[in-house]
Formats: sequence, structure tokens, C-alpha cells
Amino acid sequence: QVHLVESGGGSVQPGGSLRLSCTTSGQTFSSLRMGWFRRTPGKEREFVAAISWSGTYTNYGDSVKGRFTISRDNTKNLMYLQMKDLKPEDTAIYYCAADLQGTVYNMDYTDWGQGTQVTVST
Repeated sequence: QVHLVESGGGSVQPGGSLRLSCTTSGQTFSSLRMGWFRRTPGKEREFVAAISWSGTYTNYGDSVKGRFTISRDNTKNLMYLQMKDLKPEDTAIYYCAADLQGTVYNMDYTDWGQGTQVTVST
């Protein structure tokens, strides 16, 4: 089982930027497919971005394409989500997820973090 911890959430004004981080333990980080999801109260969980174990392949949800960038540093056991041009509708709890199998187009993950709150408002 993989233990995941997110960090970097906070409050920002519209148009601002934030970078989320996710670190793992319990499994070789470089073997994991990783992803970011978000959830807003009353809404279903939404796919944000995914990255392959090597970092070669990425996939993004339509609502964040061109504004968010997912990346990873396998030497540091860290995955990132750089968020730019943030909008109020990006307000949510952001979760990182990990899985040993699948591609960046798979939405199923076996392990999840506890989430970090991102709030975009004036």
C-alpha cells in the first residue's frame, strides 16, 4: 500500500498561481502512475491530471488544460501540480493518487492522499 501526502494548498486570488506537491512512501515512487483529482462539495470527483511513472506521458482534464501542469521528480519522490490563472471554479479539495498499473488515461487508482484545500476568491 502507498501512503500519499499532499501539500501546497491555500488561498489565492483569481488569476493567481499555486503549486501542489505530493510525496509517497511504501512503494518505489518511480514505478507509480500518479494523478491529481479534485472534489467540491455536492459535486462528483473530477479528474485533473495524470502522469506516467517516467514522466513521459501526461493527460489533463478539459477544464484545466493550458493552465495546469503536472510533473514529477523521481529522485525526490515528489509529484507536482503547477496551477496558473486560477479561477473561482478551481476551488476544491485536491487529492493525489497512485497506482502501479494502467496508463495516464485510466481513471482508477488504488491509493489516495487525504487532500489539500485550494480556495480561489477575492
